[in-house]
Parts: sequence; structure tokens; C-alpha cells
Amino acid sequence: MEKKDVAIIGAGLAGIFAAHELSAKCPDLDIVVLEQGKAIEARSCPIVNKKTKQCINCVPCAIMRGFGGAGAFSDGKFNFTTEFGGWLTDYLEHDTVMELIDDVDKVNQEFGATDTYYTTSSPEAEQIRHKAIAHDIHLLDARCKHLGTEKTRDMLIAHYKWLDEHVDLRCNVKVENILPVHGDRTVKASDEQVPDQYILETNKGDIACKYLIAAPGRSGAEWFSDICRGLDLPLINNQVDLGVRIELPALVFKDITDVLYEAKLKYQTRQYSDIVRTFCMNPYGYVVTENTDGIITVNGHSYDDPSLHSENTNFALLVSNRFTDPFNEPYRYGKHIASLSNMLGGGVLVQRLGDLRNGQRTNAHRMSKSFVKPTLDATPGDLSLVLPKRHLDNIIEMLEALDKLAPGTANTDTLLYGVEVKFYSARLQLTSEFETSMPRFFAIGDGAGITRGLSQAGASGLHVARSIIKRLKAEENTREANK
Repeated sequence: MEKKDVAIIGAGLAGIFAAHELSAKCPDLDIVVLEQGKAIEARSCPIVNKKTKQCINCVPCAIMRGFGGAGAFSDGKFNFTTEFGGWLTDYLEHDTVMELIDDVDKVNQEFGATDTYYTTSSPEAEQIRHKAIAHDIHLLDARCKHLGTEKTRDMLIAHYKWLDEHVDLRCNVKVENILPVHGDRTVKASDEQVPDQYILETNKGDIACKYLIAAPGRSGAEWFSDICRGLDLPLINNQVDLGVRIELPALVFKDITDVLYEAKLKYQTRQYSDIVRTFCMNPYGYVVTENTDGIITVNGHSYDDPSLHSENTNFALLVSNRFTDPFNEPYRYGKHIASLSNMLGGGVLVQRLGDLRNGQRTNAHRMSKSFVKPTLDATPGDLSLVLPKRHLDNIIEMLEALDKLAPGTANTDTLLYGVEVKFYSARLQLTSEFETSMPRFFAIGDGAGITRGLSQAGASGLHVARSIIKRLKAEENTREANK
């Protein structure tokens, strides 16, 4: 059996930054990074291909799995804030989190990221904020850096090449089980004995390690939850966000996106007092699909290169759902709603806002008359047969509120794609070092339920790496003192 000092499960942003920090600061460490998907340059999605634009159910899904994680085919928005993008401030001070996010940015710039930011603190942004608040819409504070889909990939290729030279980086390796071992027996968190080492059972042989970092990402969330339950590690269920992706002429939001690029807007509906928020705004972008374990959902991205721009802007409108006893499976609930769309349309459905208001199914004839030309070849349909009434009421009310901020938002031909689901992984009980109740077993990133975005995912990787480095130095000092 192979033995390593540190094993990292998952090569998304969290795993990448953990591996980079450990190797850069402790070059003698024997580190292995295990990624179920392909290397970044081998990741190719038929949906992104302009000729096919179709999901053919690749296994594993290149959009969700592979080096770079789910962020590899995103449009590369890094948000510098603690107001959204994760819950790291549940464990760390705000200033500490912001320092970590800034450090993530510094590393990214070494690998080709831009040094240009958008900010909500400019006079132009304040004018947008003032206009929004007049309609009970709240603009969240943030700095934002946009790399674009193509430059994000270039940056991740550079990350990959560096890590491949400094750590044992293995793609196409599936971790099937985690075995905490004390002596010659497997133990659980509820046992009195603590593990001496962790054995990872993979499809390409077993690996033992002293320190284990789990960074399974969104695509590995259910697998990781099952592993944790088997180890008696307590989980806290997080929410699930359900909604649609809006597509409209870029001109409608131009005054906002030219200043902010991505506006994070929140609105509390009058009818239900539910919070609806914008998410992942893509000026001049494209609507795309994602495949999560066979369930097709909708997302969006955009390019930095103007020659690749579309004429539309897209963004999600999401309604958060937090469930109470006795229901405790928000992940399954979200997948079930998404499966209804797949059942009716063979994938993603698209509907004109005017048809939704009129109780009509959008068909090919009505879509052909639309002034807004869709950037995704979705199936015209009826979202009222998929999303709960409460969600649709909330979404329509926010669209009407946004229409006052950006006139044209609630036009008849505004397109709604469904469904968009943001799954929040079940969260482990963790220490301030992101350590589980089993010693030297850490959990980070989106798959651990503590982050929800590129910046905070990378920050969680940096933080856990620095925690391990401190322990390694303490162990070395103890050995020196005992000589």
C-alpha cells in the first residue's frame, strides 16, 4: 500500500489551493491529490461546443468533475466579500477571511488572473444602490473580478502544470471509501480510539495518509455525506435554492453591468416575505446546462473576449428553502424538482414571461416570434408544471420589482429557463481549523457545505493548509526538543 503525508480528495479550487500552499511552504511533504475527473486540458463538454450544444451524459460529467471543479467552465467571477459565497465567518473572523480571499487573488495573479476589479463603492455604484433601495431592492457590497470562461481555463491550466511538477497529482481516480484506522482495525468517530492513519480505497489501489483533506466539491457532495454518515460524523443539513435563469437583451442591464459587472441583488417578497436573490449574472453571456448525476439543470457563463459576446445578459433568480423537522433531505428535494423539468422537456425548459403570466405553454411558434433570441437550445414549455406556485409567485414579483430598477426586465419576451438548482452540501461539525471530530481529517470547499463560490473555496483550502503546516512545525519542534 502506498503511504503519503497528506492526501487531498478533489481538485476543485479548495483542493488546488490546499495543495499549492502545502507544497509551496513545505516542499518536502509527500502530497497526493486525487481527482475523479479528467485533467483540465482533457476536459471537453459537448454543451460548450458551439456545433453540438447538447448534453450526451458523459461519465464523469466534464462540467462538474475534473481538475478545476465546477468552476472550470464558469465565467470566472471571484467575489471579494463575506456577504455571500460561503459561511467561513461561522468559523473565522471577518478580517481573517478577507485576508485569505486576498491571498487567493495574489496566487491567481501569479497564474495569469487579471488585476482589474469591479466594486460597489464607486459613486456610480452608489447611484445604482440608491435607485434600487427606492424599490426595496438591496445591493450587496462586494468587489468582483471577472476572468471570463476562456481565461479561467488558461489560469487553471497554469495551476495544473505547477501542481503536476510539485505534488503527486492524479486524475481519473475515484475514491470509493475512507477508512480511519487505529492499529489494525477500522474505527468511527463514535469510537474511543482515534485513527493513526486514513486509508483511501480507490479504483486504482489503496493509499494511506496521516493527514486527510476532503474537498469533494459540489459533484461529490452526496458521496461525501454518505461517507460521513458511515463514519458517525454528524451532519447539518443546509438549504437548497430553487429558481430559474433569466435571459434578456444586454441593453436592459447595461447601466448596471457596466459599473458592477455582477450585481448581487436581494428582494423580500410582499406576498410571502421570502427572499429572492440574483445569482451569477453574465453580461453578454450564454445560458448553459449542467449534469449533476444525470439531472440536467441550467446555469450561465460569459467570455472576456468581446468577439465571443452574445447580445443577451443572463442571471439566476433563486428562492432559498430551509426545511425543518421532520424533513431533512433538501438535496433530494431539489433534484426531484429538477427531474420534473427533465421529464417534461428532456432537459431544460424555457418559457416567455408573457406566456407564464397568461397561463400558456410556450411552444415553438410563440418562441419564433420572441424578440429575445435564446442562447441555449432548450425545450419550450410550461414552468408552472415544474416549480411550486410559491416559487413562481416570488420570481414574478421580483421581476416586476427589477423592472423598476432596469426597465425592460419584465417584458413579455423575457426568457425564463428552468430549473436552476443550487445544492448546498450537508455541513459537518468542524473546528475553526475545518477539522472534523476525527483528528487530522479536514473538510473544505463547497462539498463540505462551508463555501459557495470560487473565492471562499480557495480561502478554505489556504486556511486548512496553514493549519496543517503549523502542526507539522510543532511536531518537528517536539522531535528536536526530545533529541
